[in-house]
Order: sequence, then C-alpha cells, then structure tokens
Amino acid sequence: MQVDAAGYIMPLQKCIAGEDVANLSDTELLALLLGSGTRGEDVIVLSTGALREFGGLGGLRSSGVREISRKRGIGFIKAIRIHAAFEMGRRAITVFNESESIDSPAAVYSLLLPEMAGLHKEEFRVLVLNNKNRLLKKTVVSVGTVSESIVHPREVFREAIREGGSGIIVAHNHPSGSLSPSAEDIRTTKRLAESGRIIGIPVLDHVIITDLSYLSLNEEGILA
Repeated sequence: MQVDAAGYIMPLQKCIAGEDVANLSDTELLALLLGSGTRGEDVIVLSTGALREFGGLGGLRSSGVREISRKRGIGFIKAIRIHAAFEMGRRAITVFNESESIDSPAAVYSLLLPEMAGLHKEEFRVLVLNNKNRLLKKTVVSVGTVSESIVHPREVFREAIREGGSGIIVAHNHPSGSLSPSAEDIRTTKRLAESGRIIGIPVLDHVIITDLSYLSLNEEGILA
C-alpha cells in the first residue's frame, strides 16, 4: 500500500482498500485528481496548499484554468482535469426530468441552483412552461444587474411566444447572498407581470436565488 514519508496512506490506496470516496477530505479528493506532487512536495502537501491559496473547493471552482495552472506543481493539464471534474459534477446534478412540473419556487431553485451557484454576476433567466407547468425551454436573457432597461419584456417573452408557452417563471441570482429584492427587482417584476397580462402569457413567479436559499416574489405578494 502506498504511503508518504510520514506513513500517511494515500487516498487512492484508501479507496482501493475499500474506503468510500465520499469519506475522503477535500484535500484527498484534489490529490486523487492531481495524481502526483513535485520533487520535495508530495501530492497531499500540494493539494493542501492549492486549497488554501484558492479558498477551498468553491474558490477553485470559480478560478480559471490558466489561473490554476500557474500554481507550481499543477500546470495546464492538471488544471483542465480539475475543471473537468467540476463540470462533470455540475452536469450530473443538472439532469432534469422534463416530465416533472415546475410548480413551486423550491422546484425552480432545485432546477437552477446547480447552474447559478457561485456566479459572480447576476444572470436573469426565463423558464417557459406549458399548461401543465412542465418545462419547455430555459434561457438566459441578460448578464449583469437586473434593470428595466436590460430586462426588456420583448426579450423575456420572445421564447415563450416561439414555444407556445402557457406561462413563464423568471429568476435571477444575487451573488451578494442577500435575498432582499431591490427596488429595481420589484419594478422590473411588476413591469413584466403587466406585459404578461397584455400578451396572455402570465408571469407565474420571480425567484431570487442565492447559493444557500431563495425568495419567491409571488409569495411575497409582489405579483398579486
């Protein structure tokens, strides 16, 4: 069994011996991806230093490939492997059963969080639903601060009209972590709701998303 100089059992050997991957620490998981360290610094020390430097797995996930590759001992190929691992995880949890109904803010949150967690900018998204509240299409309308000028009804309802949608749910993230809707959020929501009534495609909800929770503007009475 492979051990380091201090007698530590390496994570790959732990798993071969029957350890569940889920029981490995963040450092051990990264060490598995990296595979090897450098002369004078084994892969555990390298992984520990990388996680400290980038601010944990979350910081590593949001760092660019070239940024990660500049860390001594990682390089470009290993940085690509790290990004690939995060992308595999993201895809695995974004698989969505199209037969499921999007009938609550919790369902919106479950659908969009894997795509929106950790984003540094606000993104405004539209979910187009059929008459059974099943997803027909989801699209990104804008990236940047949500405002009436940027989030125009023409853009918001375009795909709903094309897809013959019966209703839409709009959502955007707050990278700050605050769930409080801004005055601009409220104005934009009311404007879209009024446009939906005129077009005949109602805005069913506007959900604000953070990494930890969500807020439904419909439940807050803003769409009433």
